[in-house]
Amino acid sequence: MLQWIRDSLEKQKWLTYVVLGLLAVIFAAWGAYGIVNLDFSGASYAAKVDGKEISVQDAREQWQRQQGEWQQRFGGDIPPQEKTLLQDQLLESMARNLMMTNRAHDLGYRVSQQDLQRAIVNQPRFQIAGQYSPDAAKTALQQLGISLPAFETLLRTSLERGELEDSLVASDFVTPLELQRRNALENEQREVRYALLPADKFAGDARIDDAGVQAYYKAHEKEFMTTESAHVQYDELRLEQVAAQQTVSDADLRAAYEKNKSRYVEPERRRSQQILITPGKDDAAARQLAEKVLAEAKAGKDFAQLAKQYSQDPGSADKGGELGWTTRNDLEKPFADALFSMSPGEIRGPVKTRYGYHIIKLEEVGPGKTKTFEEARPELEADLKRNRAGDRFGEIQEQLQSKLQEPGASLDALAKEYGMQTGDLPVYLRGPGAGDLAGLPQIQDLVFGDGSLSAGQIGGPVLAGEDRLIILKVLDRKPSQLKPLPEVRDTIVAALRKQQGTDAAVKAADAAVTKLDSGAAYDEVIKSLGVTSEPAKYIGRGEASVPAQVLSAAFSAPKPATGKPVYRSIKLATGGAALVALTGIKTPAAGEDRKAEAALAQQAASSHGEEDVAAYIEQVRKSTDVKKNPAALN
Repeated sequence: MLQWIRDSLEKQKWLTYVVLGLLAVIFAAWGAYGIVNLDFSGASYAAKVDGKEISVQDAREQWQRQQGEWQQRFGGDIPPQEKTLLQDQLLESMARNLMMTNRAHDLGYRVSQQDLQRAIVNQPRFQIAGQYSPDAAKTALQQLGISLPAFETLLRTSLERGELEDSLVASDFVTPLELQRRNALENEQREVRYALLPADKFAGDARIDDAGVQAYYKAHEKEFMTTESAHVQYDELRLEQVAAQQTVSDADLRAAYEKNKSRYVEPERRRSQQILITPGKDDAAARQLAEKVLAEAKAGKDFAQLAKQYSQDPGSADKGGELGWTTRNDLEKPFADALFSMSPGEIRGPVKTRYGYHIIKLEEVGPGKTKTFEEARPELEADLKRNRAGDRFGEIQEQLQSKLQEPGASLDALAKEYGMQTGDLPVYLRGPGAGDLAGLPQIQDLVFGDGSLSAGQIGGPVLAGEDRLIILKVLDRKPSQLKPLPEVRDTIVAALRKQQGTDAAVKAADAAVTKLDSGAAYDEVIKSLGVTSEPAKYIGRGEASVPAQVLSAAFSAPKPATGKPVYRSIKLATGGAALVALTGIKTPAAGEDRKAEAALAQQAASSHGEEDVAAYIEQVRKSTDVKKNPAALN
């Protein structure tokens, strides 16, 4: 239940990630190119939704980030057909977001200033040591290149969209019959025996001739291409280096303490246990059960044992209802109001929230307090240094942007002037990169993308993450090329042997199924194959100890008749084959596991809700006038 309560406080958390993802797009484009290109070549919009425009700038910023990611996946330039499809998908996604924002607004969904402020202060990037910091927020937004009003607008529309979608999810329910069928299906177990037929065992002594090797080599040339690479030198400056160079006075620290004293107030915390009774379709019955459990708890029965027996909260029931330490802001209001008006040892309830009826026991109170200046001093000093470093970091970025335009710009000179660390990567690969520059799409785009750096040219500055500033130079390049046959011959021979062994194993497994279907004994057939079989056992759909393809075959096979197993042969993706025998099926009885059924009901309702949202979006899309301008991304 504690997790559910916390999720209710952050019910728009996924939307927050969307917002930060959109900001990261701006961040990536700004970092890679210094200044976003505002020359839109005459295109006035990227898409229109019922007459409302999505700007070319917003679309290009999103495409810029996605393009780098897709180039890494394709191992080079995106093929034209796929590029057209991906760009259309991006415009469609942006159009649907705007469409749902408009619909939420038309239906009267609004986000109060209080809710907006709460969402802002809960942004992880705006916090220091778990507490909101105006200076941290300012620094983050400056680095992302967006103003606070623009961020608030973006966040507000995302929250309004979320309110509409949450209402669709909350309106769904699962009927008892549907739940029973789902429970029977998902928790079904099947009795299975299987044997693996390894490819190397069935490959025999077959020889691989030169003609076969040549044919394989020609047919699989793409697999034997070297990765395009470049020799890259770079300078890097980290925010922590700049912060270490900053100095702050005692007066500055005391002024910051007085200005932000509220940050150093640690709120009262309370440790509690709870028992949750979820109502399902019968609210009256749920309340009646909650009253009964409350009476037992007040009569002196062990609260933890009652929680294990009755609580339907999957997060705390097995722990005796233990919720640990929480502040008022961690909890939903009715729960918080009750808990923070109780005395230690007191039991209260039933308290109604959207999740059901709670019986609450307060165990311990941790009083709030305010840190003294000396207690807060290390944190204050680190914050001030980091904030000043952030300003200086931005100044250096602007200065580097300018200096790179000057004739004769030198990595060594710039490294010395700004105290940057230097690096040399003789083999920087397209896709994975190398060394400290691995996994950075902005760098990949500079080195390998459209309009990539020519040999000897310095590029950047690139803002990688929030704390790294990079400039770099490409010394030379090595294009992708086909590896010589002698270099890959052993690999080809091994692949051909595996292929032959797999074909032979599949043939043997197919023959074994024919024998078994004709009445041959399973153990005798296994013995004739020269392999061993796993003993029969019941497995569920998520059984990790069974190969995935064996598991899939077991649960896709028809129900075996009494005394007559179902046999299947499988070609394994990893090579070789498997022989599978399905001998029995058992399904759970209704009410056998109340906690599992309650969790399944919640999961099913959530799944249905997501399907409802998707269906609703599709329906709204059909009645919405959407115009897309793919030329805006080219």
